[in-house]
Amino acid sequence: MLDISLSKAYLLCCAILVFIRWTESKNVEYVTCGTVAKLYNIDLKVRLHSHDVKYGAGSGQQSVTGTDLSEDINSHWEIKAQTGKHCKRGEPIKCGSIIRFTHLTTKKNLHSHLFSSPLSGNQEVSAYGNDGEGDTGDHWYADCSGDYWERDDDIRLKHVDTGSYLMASSLSYGRPINGQKEIAAVKNPGPFSTHWRVKEGIFIHKDEPNDFHSDYLHTEL
Repeated sequence: MLDISLSKAYLLCCAILVFIRWTESKNVEYVTCGTVAKLYNIDLKVRLHSHDVKYGAGSGQQSVTGTDLSEDINSHWEIKAQTGKHCKRGEPIKCGSIIRFTHLTTKKNLHSHLFSSPLSGNQEVSAYGNDGEGDTGDHWYADCSGDYWERDDDIRLKHVDTGSYLMASSLSYGRPINGQKEIAAVKNPGPFSTHWRVKEGIFIHKDEPNDFHSDYLHTEL
């Protein structure tokens, strides 16, 4: 009788552990507010990149490019709420929400406007602002199909002010950013490389909802 009770208790404990691990995995599968990650263009296999190099034409703002180097620290972007709004760190990003991407190294935001891009003549994409503060040209819709942006989703990023989609061009720059791909925005995403996925980074997520200490965990990918 005692052996049967112990067996039941053991099975119950195993079931609880499996449930806890499943719950934890559900909590960390989303892209969340405060996540710092690299954005990978799945069509051209480059990561969204920036650096303290300005465009020689167009807006003259800090350039944004695509690099095929996975280890470059200048490809990290922090995901935030739109200007003037606040999202809780660890809160999953809803599909259709308006967000910003702040370049971790230079603290400028992923930005677009009606200047022409240097190589393809599409819409220029730059890095703009100071210490993460810019304007509405920094706003992007998370264009994904579910309720929330999941980490393995291939999504599009639609620029709020102009309605254009973030894309990677097959055209490459010369010196001083030799070999890096042009990043631009296009009105019609159909024939262009406009699908993005989060890659290497730190993903912030909340503890269980009944934890009132506002502690956060993170996972690295």
